[in-house]
Amino acid sequence: MYFVKVYVTYKDSVLDPQGEAVKGAVHRMGYSEIEEIRIGKYFEMKVVQSDRPIEAMIEEVCDKLLANVNMETYRYEITTMEEV
Repeated sequence: MYFVKVYVTYKDSVLDPQGEAVKGAVHRMGYSEIEEIRIGKYFEMKVVQSDRPIEAMIEEVCDKLLANVNMETYRYEITTMEEV
């Protein structure tokens, strides 16, 4: 079994209005040193081993569902889980 962590964020060229709103709030709290905040999505998946390559499967799920590839980028980490 695999444990997969997927991180989805806006591309650098895309405005992040939620991140800008949070940055404004952080600045109002007195943390003016914080220059940029970007908001993203985080997913965790447990995937059973199959005939399909795990990387190809995760790429397909990210491209088709988890990320809007026109505006967002993603990265993932795959680790092997010990069966209990």
